[in-house]
Amino acid sequence: MPNTTVFLRAVEAGAVFDVVRDCMEQCGWESLVPRDASVVIKPNLCTTVAGKLEMSNTDRQITAAVCEILLSRTKRIVIGEADHLRQKAQEAFQVNGYVEMARRLGVELVNFTDSPWKAVSCDPIGTLELPRALLEADVFITLPVLKTHALTYFTGALKNQWGCVPQHDRILLHKEIDRLLVSLQAIFRPKLTIMDGIVGMEGRGPVNGKPRRLDILLASRDAVALDATAMRLVGLDPAQARHIAMAAEQGLGCIRTQDIRVDGDWERHTTQFEPAVLDAAVAAMNYMSRYRWFVRYALEKDTIFYPVRSVVQLLRRAGIVAGGA
Repeated sequence: MPNTTVFLRAVEAGAVFDVVRDCMEQCGWESLVPRDASVVIKPNLCTTVAGKLEMSNTDRQITAAVCEILLSRTKRIVIGEADHLRQKAQEAFQVNGYVEMARRLGVELVNFTDSPWKAVSCDPIGTLELPRALLEADVFITLPVLKTHALTYFTGALKNQWGCVPQHDRILLHKEIDRLLVSLQAIFRPKLTIMDGIVGMEGRGPVNGKPRRLDILLASRDAVALDATAMRLVGLDPAQARHIAMAAEQGLGCIRTQDIRVDGDWERHTTQFEPAVLDAAVAAMNYMSRYRWFVRYALEKDTIFYPVRSVVQLLRRAGIVAGGA
């Protein structure tokens, strides 16, 4: 018999709240959230670039619905995100409409980078500083977006936790990203995952791919099973996402089809995504990102990063570097 269930639901126009409520009720959310519990919610807010928000970031309607439902049991709700190399969390909150939403609902927005950290044991790097608010929360809920990823093949629930690492230059840790993602799953243990598949992304994700409107949400108590199921739904092989396969091997969730029950209309929503391509440019940047001097004086410098990116994009269009513009 299957050990876990993933709920797959269609989202009709204007019905986000109702579908989120159904997903949470099916997952038995009230048994996961004690009254007056402290809850941290992590959406995926990975870009502030106009034109890429809808396909890259968690729809604020989903986050708002989760908050509104939680408010019936607790008011101690935090929505968190960390800084990126060239993006402050506050900017991401503002651009994506989270500031007004949080003010309306009376929930707190927290920049993990600016909040207190606590050192914890984290394989394979020994120790890693993580947000104290998240480590001390009673309940962690993650709200990823269904996307491909040039480095990790797929980005979903487990990869969304990379944005919980508060260091803005966490790209320095990319050389160990798969093992670190497994460790983060073991540390954070999200109680509930709701995946935004309203508009996903295929190709050169997590930001530069192509939008794919699916109009679905997926939800589960098992983040690993949800990632694996979402991948199969869009024609990707979960075994190719090393962090997901490793997490399953360590008993952090289910990955095998026979261990997962899907509650929803699978045939209606199954499709085929274009996978991300780890081309020479992405591979080179990933390799060089292990060096602090490269991150500080190349990736963090707009005067260097953007001109180089423009050249790479031209080479892709010319077919000299694979992967598309």
